[in-house]
Amino acid sequence: MTWESHAAAFADRAAHRHSRWAEPLATTPRHLFVPRWWERDPDGAWALRNGEADPDSWFREAYSDTSLVTRVGRLHADDAADDARPPEGRPTSSATLPSLLVRMYQHALIDDADTVCDVGTGSGYGTALLARRLTSRQVVSLDVDPYLVDAARTRLETVGLTPRVAHADATGPLPVDPGSVDRLVATVAVGPPIPPSWLDALCVGGRLVTVLAGTSLLVTAERTDDGGALGRVAWDRAGFMPARHGPNHPPGAGTVLAEAAVGDGEDVSLGPYPVVDVENAWDLACMVALKAPGVEHAYREDDDGRRTALMAHPDGSWARATAAGDQRPTVHQSGPRRLWDLLDECRAYWLTHGELPVRGARVIVRPDGTTVLARGRWHHKVETR
Repeated sequence: MTWESHAAAFADRAAHRHSRWAEPLATTPRHLFVPRWWERDPDGAWALRNGEADPDSWFREAYSDTSLVTRVGRLHADDAADDARPPEGRPTSSATLPSLLVRMYQHALIDDADTVCDVGTGSGYGTALLARRLTSRQVVSLDVDPYLVDAARTRLETVGLTPRVAHADATGPLPVDPGSVDRLVATVAVGPPIPPSWLDALCVGGRLVTVLAGTSLLVTAERTDDGGALGRVAWDRAGFMPARHGPNHPPGAGTVLAEAAVGDGEDVSLGPYPVVDVENAWDLACMVALKAPGVEHAYREDDDGRRTALMAHPDGSWARATAAGDQRPTVHQSGPRRLWDLLDECRAYWLTHGELPVRGARVIVRPDGTTVLARGRWHHKVETR
């Protein structure tokens, strides 16, 4: 099969045939934007995949609705030798799964005449979809990584597209005129706070779509006359890598997480609720992340049904809860805050009110980027990480 037949079949799966995004999906050669990528092998190590060495696999992967990791730590797949040692660290760039790109653009309510600022160029494929849906002159794309900017610009030109692609830390000043952007869509997670430069770039009534870092909360908001923005947390969910300011992400809480696995802690108690895999309980994970920005989780379940959940924060706080099945867990905690207690507070709210308040919450963004979420009597000022 040719790439065109793969792309056409994929467009039918990723967008409704009458969607304005179906044609860009069907006519944009995604494989050219991801010639090499990283993939986990059965042992969990990163393995390099070279598209040109296996065209059938290349087309199959490129035209599936999956994210393809292109950079791990400081090493981009384009720069890796075929026999390179597997890189270590977290993914730092990827080609986002196309259906998620389309959903983000649909949330942006993009009209034919709009100018769009694409935050997080990455492979350049999303920029290509925007330029095909609109025109090249209506799209500006930004990335913190100079290599990604250069590679994306070259690959876009290869397929006849010439949007402006610029190197910039999107959490700082943007290389666009104030009030010149109708839509700003970020495919990196950001904040808190939402960068004030985004509000400056938007025209009054202009719309931003982003995900709050550390959560799956997809925020849509429109610029107001006072320089702030008002909007909602969508009922939809999305996940993106956090925006970085240099070649790699900060170290995070990995060391603290390792301590949580073995430490005795200063506080040992019996928890009121069964052990839960927090990362896979999305709304619960969002509530915890809002209360403790930067928190990280790990979870395992042994063959005998024994569950262990770990929580860790860069400030040195950690928690470990262990129990079999739905039994009450033994909880070990240490550090300046009690993370498992915070989790239990969120679960108690859920049981009391029947749901957690984050989805559908109103979003108030002040001109300095300070963000407040509110729903009914619940409100929360989003803390800086």
